[in-house]
Amino acid sequence: MIWGVFVDESGDQGGRSKYYVLTLVFHDQSDSLEEHLARHAKGLRKRGFADTPFHAGPLMHGHGAFENLDLKTRKAYFQLFFIDAQHLPVVYHSLVYRRSEFDGNDALVAKMRRDIASLLRDRLSFFQTFDRVKIYYDDGQTIVAHALYSAFEQALAKSSVLHRTYHASDFMLTQAADLLCALELAAVKFANKEATSTDERMFGSSGTFRKNYLRPLRRKRLAR
Repeated sequence: MIWGVFVDESGDQGGRSKYYVLTLVFHDQSDSLEEHLARHAKGLRKRGFADTPFHAGPLMHGHGAFENLDLKTRKAYFQLFFIDAQHLPVVYHSLVYRRSEFDGNDALVAKMRRDIASLLRDRLSFFQTFDRVKIYYDDGQTIVAHALYSAFEQALAKSSVLHRTYHASDFMLTQAADLLCALELAAVKFANKEATSTDERMFGSSGTFRKNYLRPLRRKRLAR
């Protein structure tokens, strides 16, 4: 039995972002995603959307592949993926950090490594029921890669940790990790009254965000 861990981050390793969010999405890879992929593809076709991979940042701001879409269409695309992601057979855990509390990347890496290792140790009996753990991360930021791999190898036997590139059938889960990162970041900003105009245009008021996004989202959190 193989447990997949799909990882994404929100924030830059240069320290310009106020918050740094690291999200880990856990999936029992014996659970097929074919039905979920087919449902999402059907939903895209029904609404006349191109089969463009979900990417929260560009979608919210109207950049990249989404630059020619108006706000109404981008919100509909976001909501479709959010609804479909709720049906995925996954759980997740997010770590949120305020960059001002860390004196450089080394301190942040050390804290992330400790927090990931603690997460794994607290649920060690659960993880030990699986024969292999595969970590899916694109190595986009070295601080995440360092924290991630060292924490898993510290908490679990090295022979149980495999680093894999993405396959087509796994791609929706990498997009789900991106979605969860964006929503957990929005949750922090709404809670601290720091929501941007983009956040409010996409999600509405703080109360609307909690009702329509945060509450459904939190049902997917990894239980202790």
